[in-house]
Amino acid sequence: MKRVVWLLPAFVLLSGFSPGKPAWRLFRDNGKAVKYEKMIPELAGADIVFFGELHNNPISHWLELEISIALHKLSGDSLVLGAEMFETDNQLILDEYLSGLITAARFEEEAKLWKNYKTDYKPLVEFAKENKLAFVASNIPRRYASGVASGGFELLAGLSAEALEYIAPLPVPYDADLACYRNMLEMGHGGGRMSENFPKAQAIKDATMACFILRYWSPGRLMFHFNGSYHSENHEGIIWYLNQYRSGLKILTIATVLQKDLERLDETHMGKADFIVVVPENMTATY
Repeated sequence: MKRVVWLLPAFVLLSGFSPGKPAWRLFRDNGKAVKYEKMIPELAGADIVFFGELHNNPISHWLELEISIALHKLSGDSLVLGAEMFETDNQLILDEYLSGLITAARFEEEAKLWKNYKTDYKPLVEFAKENKLAFVASNIPRRYASGVASGGFELLAGLSAEALEYIAPLPVPYDADLACYRNMLEMGHGGGRMSENFPKAQAIKDATMACFILRYWSPGRLMFHFNGSYHSENHEGIIWYLNQYRSGLKILTIATVLQKDLERLDETHMGKADFIVVVPENMTATY
């Protein structure tokens, strides 16, 4: 009797997921399921796309790279990447690495990189480097955001002219009643300690990211920006500031959420983004 050997497709072996147990599902803002292949051309038709990630979620990071590859096939050199995970005062060293002036070892030693850079963000930087794409370091230097958290926007007035080049122009517009900032304050008060300056620190990050996105975007280009979901959920945060600085842009958003059930989108997540990636709540984390 001959022994029969079944050869499974490589993607099944590598992914660890059978077709009956998906690792993620995709929905529109109204809860209607949508195919990945349908989403990509819609994203390519936007001016700016935000991918709202969960920072330690492997599905988020995998999709960021996959969508970047897909958008590059459609948009070519007009594609620009940008990320919260790189601060504006690191733009020079990031550009030096992308252009081949310095080595990866030198870049990783001297740049301010998140602890999960090598597993989660390096693939995006390497993709930009290989395809000669611009990559925007959009976030405010953390020392200034920390200063706002303790001393409010007033602290920024004391910065030097050189330092001010790394942040959004002053005075920074701010709406304390915007849900994303009001909710931060309310959640903090529930814990007993929260300064009214804490949401302002979030706001100066959002304002700076919006400002530097616009510095690199121009008509005909497609900006694909990576940030924590909270920075772009409900078209608030960064997007509110973009609309203050330049109205009329076509902006699409992606949010990542965790659910026990992947069959349908929970009502609590509806409307968070134009496209919502639902990941099992027991998904392994990158840190």
